Amino acid sequence: MAAEKRTRSEINKSKILHAAAKLFLEKGYSESTVKEIATAAGVNLGSLTFAFKNKEAILCELVGFVLEGQFEAAARLVKGVTEDKVLFYAVETVMQLYMAESSEHMREMYAVSYSLPHSAQIIYRTITGKLEHIFKEYLPKLESKDFYEREIASGGIMRGFMTVPCDMYFTMERKIRSFLQTTFLVYEVPQAKIDEAIAFVGRFDLKKVAEETIEQMLKYLESKT
Repeated sequence: MAAEKRTRSEINKSKILHAAAKLFLEKGYSESTVKEIATAAGVNLGSLTFAFKNKEAILCELVGFVLEGQFEAAARLVKGVTEDKVLFYAVETVMQLYMAESSEHMREMYAVSYSLPHSAQIIYRTITGKLEHIFKEYLPKLESKDFYEREIASGGIMRGFMTVPCDMYFTMERKIRSFLQTTFLVYEVPQAKIDEAIAFVGRFDLKKVAEETIEQMLKYLESKT
């Protein structure tokens, strides 16, 4: 019986995550209510609040899926092309910019994720270790706590660039160049390497990869229901 209850709980959780992801993308995070998520998931409010304390808790779980999906997609893309950690980081973060640019609701999800305390902490904790691995060669004297503080700074840069939409003047090409230039300065990456990274990301259709990553996340969540 206990095993059956755990299974039902896990299934309900997956249903809730899938329903929430679809609603957030269709209506936006702010406009989607907990009641609507429960109805779309086919569960009652009690089951939803048992699985997740509130809407932010649902978002926190989805943030984890999105981050994992980004890293995996970027890793597949550069596999056999380069093992350069800085170039990998450039591809992964630029893909995130494209994901945010794919729709205003996706942009809102990212903006909220970097703004709410719990989801922001998930992002900072998840990424800090990766940043230390990537940029340690440029900042050998820094410790993990120092990279955590730098991630707060670079996370702010990411949020800023994601929340400002592209237009005829602020093109995606300009956004990418400015973002990489600004972010890499936080980690004291030499200008020659920054220029290399900017050129490298231009080799890939990251807009298409970003759209496919979002679709795969939804399919994965649906498969768990």
